[in-house]
Amino acid sequence: MLNSVNNNFVQHAQVVTESTEGNMNGYNRKSPQKRRYDMPKYAVPPKKKSSKERVPQPKNTVAMLNELRHGLIYKLESQTGPVHAPLFTISVEVDGQKYMGQGRSKKVARIEAAATALRSFIQFKDGAVLSPLKSAGNLDFTSDEHLENGIENVSKAKLVELIYTLMLPAKKSNLTSLEQPTLRPQIFCMSHNATKNTIAVDGQKKVPDKGPVMLLYELFNDVNFECMNIDGAQNNCRFKMTVTINDKKFDGTGPSKKLAKNAAAKAALASLCNISYSPMMAPQKNAPLPIDDKSSSMELPQIHADTIGRLVLEKFMEVIKGQEAYSRRKVLAGIVMTENMNFCEAKVISVSTGTKCVSGEHMSVNGAVLNDSHAEIVSRRCLLKYLYAQLDLQCNQATAYQSIFVRNTDGQYPYKLKSGVHFHLYINTAPCGDARIFSPHENDTGVDKHPNRKARGQLRTKIESGEGTIPVKSSDGIQTWDGVLQGQRLLTMSCSDKIARWNIVGIQGSLLSAIIEPVYLHSIVLGSLLHPEHMYRAVCGRIEKSIQGLPPPYHLNKPRLALVTSAEPRNQAKAPNFGINWTIGDTELEVVNSLTGRTIGGQVSRITKQAFFDKYGFLMKNLPGMPNRKVTKDYGETKADVKDYQTAKQELFSAFKREDLGSWLKKPIEQDQFGLVE
Repeated sequence: MLNSVNNNFVQHAQVVTESTEGNMNGYNRKSPQKRRYDMPKYAVPPKKKSSKERVPQPKNTVAMLNELRHGLIYKLESQTGPVHAPLFTISVEVDGQKYMGQGRSKKVARIEAAATALRSFIQFKDGAVLSPLKSAGNLDFTSDEHLENGIENVSKAKLVELIYTLMLPAKKSNLTSLEQPTLRPQIFCMSHNATKNTIAVDGQKKVPDKGPVMLLYELFNDVNFECMNIDGAQNNCRFKMTVTINDKKFDGTGPSKKLAKNAAAKAALASLCNISYSPMMAPQKNAPLPIDDKSSSMELPQIHADTIGRLVLEKFMEVIKGQEAYSRRKVLAGIVMTENMNFCEAKVISVSTGTKCVSGEHMSVNGAVLNDSHAEIVSRRCLLKYLYAQLDLQCNQATAYQSIFVRNTDGQYPYKLKSGVHFHLYINTAPCGDARIFSPHENDTGVDKHPNRKARGQLRTKIESGEGTIPVKSSDGIQTWDGVLQGQRLLTMSCSDKIARWNIVGIQGSLLSAIIEPVYLHSIVLGSLLHPEHMYRAVCGRIEKSIQGLPPPYHLNKPRLALVTSAEPRNQAKAPNFGINWTIGDTELEVVNSLTGRTIGGQVSRITKQAFFDKYGFLMKNLPGMPNRKVTKDYGETKADVKDYQTAKQELFSAFKREDLGSWLKKPIEQDQFGLVE
């Protein structure tokens, strides 16, 4: 026995000696035999299993629960135990019921919480139910009190297998140990009440703590991001990302792939889970801005805001075809109309661009120029053109049913909008003036640290032939014709101030106020620079405490506010001196020289005072139900005769003065002293 061991040892020593004899120089430590020994054992890779042999892996409880209930938020309730062995407690709220789970890691605790919730979804044919664990805060996870009806608690692994099998076709079901269970109908279709319990104010969830991409991956398993294309020059790139979830595609754009990916994730969460990352939800309190009543919020649902922004951008790209030379812009605006908030059939009423005002030397005494060519102001004038066209339909009994207006039999106004018709304003950035001046940065969405500063809410004016605004001087608010002609700058009120005016007197203007009830904006959607407090203050908040004495039905309108998920990039290029406008029904767009107020061909624009006064005269002669059939006064006098409108306007000016925000600056009265063309 001893001899055999020695012989083996000698043979092993000889092998080692032979393998190292040629390596004494230290440069070739490995022998050829050793190299051959390290070669792969298989020249041909092992045969892979066919797809038929693959067995689908069951999903964990979190994935299963997310498929049954979209948009769930897991919350860390507590962390106990020593540092080296923590015990986490995580909760998840499903249909208003809170379910708890504990584990040595957050992942395990989340899986346990999902398993607890899933137990409440399984119902057997004999009526026995796997009841959920108690959701009280002092839940004892070691007790057996949650077992009911004599059925033993199903383990987490078995529960996952059970749910997963239910979601496969029936012919693939291989349950043998338990009777085939059935799922309650509400698993696949959440009831109206359940939806209310899982959402916050006005259908919007509270702003989640996690980023949109991380949350999207947690809620869905089949998430695929793809960079579709890249637009723009090297210094102003624009990336487009598309995320595909359950065969549904959602787009997002941004100056980087990361921001485009976040935008696409936000769009998907808003559409599939009704989760909003809107800045309108105050991050400190997760609560919306001040509201009129508890049932309505200042925030427009995110999916609606994205639809409005997309429709306006698509319409702009459509109407600009063939005239790409005028596609250059800094501000883009448009108005969208919906009936009964049906955004699937929403119509784009107007699209416009522009950032300049008319030069004082080109003022017109017959209303033949556009004084203000800022995009949002032009879009509103395009809406006026559409309202006149809709009233024209009422002049003919055969086309009256097509109009958005109906006869008003119980009011002082002959006509009013049909019930359910709403108008939504889109601007690709905050309107100039009070809404924009304090919102210079996209991430500056916190609470205003200096809300009582005198500069907040001040009336501001645009600069003639330039960009930007300056505060109005505390004067009587009158500009003279000869003063402007002699070189004094022609001043125009800022867009923020004009929108605040529309929220008192309406967007229909003074002439139409003699025919229809006031029309107000339902929402304002921005493409960038939405600061909730500044925007709210600018459009209605600064006068809500001081406005008084408005004749019914005039009132302070508070439009819903929203920011699109794919924010518009900051355009550093110089603003062009032209702007375009298009109204539904137009065969082609109109290009206006902003400095002269006329078209680039020198013609009178189709949305000037002169054009609307002519339309007004036609309606007064032909519209059924009008008491006065003839217009005998000039433009300015005709506007002054609309008493309720003028009263509401004067109350607005007084409210600004009471708040010490300045005086409304008026244009020279000579420009309104023109009559109808015979």
